[in-house]
Amino acid sequence: MNEILADFQRNWLVYLSMPVIAALIGYGTKVVAIRMMFRPIEFVGVRPFFGWQGIVPRKAARMAAIACDTMTDRLISAGDVVQRLDPERVARELERPLLEAVDEITREIAAEYQPGLWESLPAQAQDLVVRRVQAEAPKVVKAILSTIQSDVDSVFDLKGMVVENLVKDKELLNRIFQEAGREEFRFIARSGIVFGFVIGFVQMFAWATLHSPWVMPIFGGLTGWFTDWLALKMIFNPREPKRYFGLFQWQGLFLKRRKEVAADYGELIAKEIITPHNVLHAVLRGPLADRLFAVVQRQVTEALDRQTRLARPLVALTVGGRRYQEMKHSVAEKVMNRMPETLTFIEDYAEEAMDIRNTLVQKMQELTAEEFEELIRPAFQQDEWILITVGAVLGFAVGELQVLLVENLAH
Repeated sequence: MNEILADFQRNWLVYLSMPVIAALIGYGTKVVAIRMMFRPIEFVGVRPFFGWQGIVPRKAARMAAIACDTMTDRLISAGDVVQRLDPERVARELERPLLEAVDEITREIAAEYQPGLWESLPAQAQDLVVRRVQAEAPKVVKAILSTIQSDVDSVFDLKGMVVENLVKDKELLNRIFQEAGREEFRFIARSGIVFGFVIGFVQMFAWATLHSPWVMPIFGGLTGWFTDWLALKMIFNPREPKRYFGLFQWQGLFLKRRKEVAADYGELIAKEIITPHNVLHAVLRGPLADRLFAVVQRQVTEALDRQTRLARPLVALTVGGRRYQEMKHSVAEKVMNRMPETLTFIEDYAEEAMDIRNTLVQKMQELTAEEFEELIRPAFQQDEWILITVGAVLGFAVGELQVLLVENLAH
């Protein structure tokens, strides 16, 4: 014991540096581990083994699918997105651009399929035809939207839209996990300081007793591994508040923050992913767009047939039956082509009506603790062992450097 005290007096600076260095190891390995989860976005190095890509962007498709499953299975459905749109209000919001589009489309079709007849009509007669078709336009819009709402899954793939946007934009995918777990990541880094400092004191006594060059790297590796593991456990466990040793109470940090997380998560999803622009684009240009075209074509055909009911024999005679069918198909195509531009006029109303943010926040409050955990748990679970191993390896390497430092100071 006297020898240990004498050694401590001679090398007090060395001993006091041990908890400090261990705290730095704990903090540094956490910062590196967190960064490795998300950076770099693309692979850097020499494939296949020498290099790194952030775990989340490297497994973007799987991560996006997991995030999407949680979002669309438990929080929001395609029906929640579309059913809230009022056909009457949509028709009113689209009135001005719709009338302009109908005017242009009617004149284009008439000039294309009956150029001689159309050009021979006086302007008043042409305007009369245009106005009659315009009168049908709101009915067509309401009928199309009502048909979509009655079977929304046939024309709108919400899951496909979410996954496509997240895989395409890996920065956005990163942000979902980073913003939802913002405080948890800070806790991981800061906890490394505290846990590392405590382990450093144990290391100090082990060095004083053994003076083995293996003490430093072993404790460095232990600090890197154990502090990573413990921090991850404390984020998600226990799910309900629990008192330890009768002294303090702890609840998994992520679950304790569920109100704050719900607000941030709902805001991000509503502003970046399930937006009116993305929804409308997915409906008009997504994999189910051909089904929407069929709906549009059916409604356009019925509207044209209503307008030409009395004159249909004459139209068929002057245009030809086959050409008349082609004309109706052409009208439907032109309507579809104009839709992206026309529908931008309802985006403000759609955002208000869909109310995605508040819907998500409310639904998140209803999740069980286990379901809520799944919002960011996948980001930690995917290759979690790699992050803990990296922490241990880095800690071991710093421990080796610490041995060199101690030996130099001791001499």
